[in-house]
Amino acid sequence: MSLPENETELMLLHNPRCSKSRAAKAWLEEKGAAFTERLYLEDPLTRDELGDLGTRLGKPVGEWMRKNESAFAEAGLSNSSTDAELCEAMESQPILMERPILISGGRAAVGRPLENFEGLVGE
Repeated sequence: MSLPENETELMLLHNPRCSKSRAAKAWLEEKGAAFTERLYLEDPLTRDELGDLGTRLGKPVGEWMRKNESAFAEAGLSNSSTDAELCEAMESQPILMERPILISGGRAAVGRPLENFEGLVGE
């Protein structure tokens, strides 16, 4: 499943085991927003998609990566790791990606807090 290109398409990068991600899904449903779900642990983003996502987020990879996960240290990563190294690790260990993330066309936001999604969801 590729990332949406159309501004009217919403995609939630979702981990149903995460309470924040479940809250984001419920928030979108409450808003009546039409969206697709990508269970990124089962369908990990490719390195190209991760690079694209970083552009849409407007943030370096290190700012939307879960550095406290054991997989971060196990991958030999540090705060001085390059974006390429971080994306390579996130591709093989998708648990390292922050969640939830909502994508709308060329934009995206991390839903911590959920209000970050406001500009992506039409009223």
